[in-house]
Amino acid sequence: MADPVKQPHHYEVRPTSDSHFGWIRTRLSVERTLMSWVRTAAALIGFGFTIVQFFEHLPAITGVAAELRSQAPRYLGMALIAAGVLAMLISTWQYRQMVRYLWGKEYEPIAGVDDVVHKTPLYAVAIAMIFIGLFAFGAVFIRAV
Repeated sequence: MADPVKQPHHYEVRPTSDSHFGWIRTRLSVERTLMSWVRTAAALIGFGFTIVQFFEHLPAITGVAAELRSQAPRYLGMALIAAGVLAMLISTWQYRQMVRYLWGKEYEPIAGVDDVVHKTPLYAVAIAMIFIGLFAFGAVFIRAV
């Protein structure tokens, strides 16, 4: 039998204006995806922290019945905060992988930029959001003890 024809592992990269602008659109799409995850994580962390604070101050209001399960709001809040932090960790890892892929040697001809990988402030915002979430989780956890 004849040897099978070797197929290229990746797509053929042609340095044209269409492929260059396609690369840029893909790069910006990756940025938008991480921004969406930052918004989602901020909402989860903020909502989780708010639930804990609300139910912690609820007994101070006169005429409010005692809670049936006093720790349930704290656990729900901690779960939401943890979900926000986990979402940020996974999405930041995915973002890093995609950026590394797009800046690979095979896409150099269409990237149209120098060898330096340009970092965006969005990466720093994502890392800051992870630390904010960890701080919020720690604050709620320490108050539970």
